[in-house]
Amino acid sequence: MTKPIVAIVGRPNVGKSTFFNKIAGRRISIVEDKPGVTRDRIYIEAEWLTHKFIMIDTGGIEIVDEDVIMDNMKKQAELAIETADVIIFMLDGREGLTTTDEYIAEMLRKTRKPVLVVVNKVDQITSINDTVLDAYTLGLGNPMPISSANGLNLGDLLDDIVGHFPEPSTYADDEDVVKVALIGKPNVGKSSIINRILGEERVIVSHISGTTRDAIDTPFEKNGRQYVLIDTAGIRRRRSISENVEKYSVIRSLSAIERADVCFLVLDAEEGISEQDKRIAGYAHEAGRAMVIVVNKWDVVEKNNKTYDEFVKLIRNEMAYLTYAPMIFISAKTGKRTEKLIERIDYVHSEYCKRVSTGALNDLLNEAVLLNQPPSDKGKRLKIYYMTQVSVKPPKFVLFVNSRDLAHFSYIRYLENKLREAYGFDGTPVVFEVKEKRKGM
Repeated sequence: MTKPIVAIVGRPNVGKSTFFNKIAGRRISIVEDKPGVTRDRIYIEAEWLTHKFIMIDTGGIEIVDEDVIMDNMKKQAELAIETADVIIFMLDGREGLTTTDEYIAEMLRKTRKPVLVVVNKVDQITSINDTVLDAYTLGLGNPMPISSANGLNLGDLLDDIVGHFPEPSTYADDEDVVKVALIGKPNVGKSSIINRILGEERVIVSHISGTTRDAIDTPFEKNGRQYVLIDTAGIRRRRSISENVEKYSVIRSLSAIERADVCFLVLDAEEGISEQDKRIAGYAHEAGRAMVIVVNKWDVVEKNNKTYDEFVKLIRNEMAYLTYAPMIFISAKTGKRTEKLIERIDYVHSEYCKRVSTGALNDLLNEAVLLNQPPSDKGKRLKIYYMTQVSVKPPKFVLFVNSRDLAHFSYIRYLENKLREAYGFDGTPVVFEVKEKRKGM
């Protein structure tokens, strides 16, 4: 299900980052101890009560002079409005309202999105000041005084935020529709690949990097099955994001990953693998999405009888956590092997949805334990009572053990390898959860 997006907007130094970090400290999404899995801190995945959502920090909006109002203010404020489901408009409770605050408020009044006016740096509920009272004049509803530093009223604010979330989209949750996000740096050929799959020029293609600003959904049908292709804006290294519009394109791309079942990680064969490629792959891996590595522009690479094997080895070495992801080498320009892409989608999606019975899993577990005894520490050995699969998309397994502390990462990886040897799970991450078996279970 698509997670709602909450954007924090406001001028510099009103405490947006402090608030952002405070929420991040409550619950940050899964971070795995695997090489190459990194996270860009312009967003967090948060949870309040039973609601999961993405929160983005938009950076400070500031009027420098009359010549840059439209370039600076409009790009940031309007894109934040467009991207988010709920907008937090943060004010500084110590400095009072400014011209910049009033300009931002004017932009926000034009949207139909829920806007929550928050007055930060109010350290005590009894110290409501003129800024809180003045905030009523902005015409955006009742302001809420908070203190990000000491946590004042944050629970009430989060209650208000989740109360404005839209109803879950039945389209997004349609089990019969396979949603595929094309992710990667700018100008690697994502839009061209979509046009090849569709057999028509339905998405704008340009040699200028960053042509695709939004995450564009293209539904289609093939062999009686429904698909949605999500063409995302190219994700650049953070220091390369000079235009505010590109920063929000990054967020749209991350949101597209959240909505997808399958991700095509598109690499440029001419450029090889960059740190940004690994970072993008890490986003999709952490989100638990099925993945296919699509190496585009293979037609322009000078080859010998070792080129293919060397490129495969490079990918496996640089993205060691994606050993489960199959690869395909294509040319969107010439169409070579692009006809195989739908087959890859169907294959990894079936693996993504695969279930294995508890009986079969425990037969496998018993055999694996006989071949390689579980680790021990100070005379106490790990004992695994049984294993069961609890969900799919991605496949998730629970191991019931005598002690979680003895369940070393390396042994869990060994069990994962045995599971993949027996049942495949190609193209999908698998998740293991270790629980201690209580007496009477």
